[in-house]
Amino acid sequence: MNTHEHERDPDVLANLQSELSDLRAWVDRGVVLGYAVLAGLAVVGFTLLSEWAFEWFQHGYAEQPWLVLLWTPALTAAIVWMTRRWVPGAAGSGIPQVMAALSPTLPADMRGRFVSLRLSLGKALLGSLGLLAGLSLGREGPSVQVAAGVLHNARHWLRRGRGLNERALLVAGGAAGIAAAFNAPLAGVVFAIEELSRKLESHNSGLIIAAIVLAGLMGVSAFGNYTYFGAIRVPTLDASALLPGLLVAVSCGVVGGLFARLLIASLTGSPDRISRWRQRHPIAFAAAGGLVVAVIGLASGGATFGAGGEEVRRMLAGEADPSQLYALLKLVATWVTTWCGVPGGIFAPSLSIGAGIGHDIAQWTGAGAGGSLAPLLIAMGMAGFLAAVTQAPLTSFIIVMEMIDGRALVLTLMASAMVASLVSRLISRPLYTVLAQHMLRAALPSAAPTQSETPPVDPPPSASPPARAAATTAPTTPDTAPPPP
Repeated sequence: MNTHEHERDPDVLANLQSELSDLRAWVDRGVVLGYAVLAGLAVVGFTLLSEWAFEWFQHGYAEQPWLVLLWTPALTAAIVWMTRRWVPGAAGSGIPQVMAALSPTLPADMRGRFVSLRLSLGKALLGSLGLLAGLSLGREGPSVQVAAGVLHNARHWLRRGRGLNERALLVAGGAAGIAAAFNAPLAGVVFAIEELSRKLESHNSGLIIAAIVLAGLMGVSAFGNYTYFGAIRVPTLDASALLPGLLVAVSCGVVGGLFARLLIASLTGSPDRISRWRQRHPIAFAAAGGLVVAVIGLASGGATFGAGGEEVRRMLAGEADPSQLYALLKLVATWVTTWCGVPGGIFAPSLSIGAGIGHDIAQWTGAGAGGSLAPLLIAMGMAGFLAAVTQAPLTSFIIVMEMIDGRALVLTLMASAMVASLVSRLISRPLYTVLAQHMLRAALPSAAPTQSETPPVDPPPSASPPARAAATTAPTTPDTAPPPP
């Protein structure tokens, strides 16, 4: 009789009575959804503050361009000093911190080193100061840590052992940050699966998706149902687009892979002389890095300052003719900014670098003549370069698709992201995974790698006690990240 129980139609009244009888479960759901609203509002506040800060920088730059040679280095040094002094866990993108907090090897009482309300506040304030300095950084990656820190705080109000656990709260918060920052709820869901959790538990998936949607709605309520870069005109595709499109995807894969490898070497403490000087004098290094960013910004006519969103909009609209060195200069400015250790992400700068690569190839191949294929190649460059740097192709092409209202380009953007990601994997290890492992080792030297790796294999029953203990505690894959500096 039990063998056919799954074939019976649901008993609506019984199921409804069961749901309504557990009042505490509804309280837990209400708490999670309430915190999701707060997470979305936190990202909205971060967005408004960062936009205001960069507008003030642009105003100052327009009035006195050469003042950035003093302003940017001084403020960069101050940001790094404040970060190291009060919120060291806020440095960098924020995505590796959330991945580290999700690691099953990290004790629960140490998660506060990577996600907390204090870190969320510090990330928003110091990340906005970075844009006030004109540094080449984005707010989208940091929004992941901001929203995760807010939603993670909901654990204090939930029942122990029931409902969403801390891991599910972190996944929901990180994905909500992507959804609210990009106004891209689908990208938030895919990001949760591809980059954070690798899977969604069936009993939590509905509440996690609801949290992502609510956080995204906060952004829509504040800014309207907009597309981040506007809508592009989709050209009629034929065989003439094949070669330029392939060049964009492969070029983004190579350059993005090299960029990710450069960031890994810089941020994990490679043994070169400059890295050793950075370890001994982080504030002076930040000032020197700020000066480099200021010089690059002056050389590019101000194009490399900030996240690069306005430059991308102008390229997509055919209103900009950036220098052929724009992509290279933006890449160097982003690398130096990240190397300084300021709170800031690489999502938006990566999109602008990829757009520059796509624009250049459109000009070199003649595909941009009359503006016919240029918007397409720029969009492919954005998806391809972001996929190459993050090695998260699904998230990358969906983010770009939602940012340009490019549903007609789904297959094209997907192909660009997949090819670029495959090429990048030949050159570099996954950036965020390696950085998360590095953070774990710095916080807890005995910690195993992050959740992207498989759990340890149970030893055979006949094994000796020492062998069983070693097999239980040792990771199944060798450590690949260098030791902390």
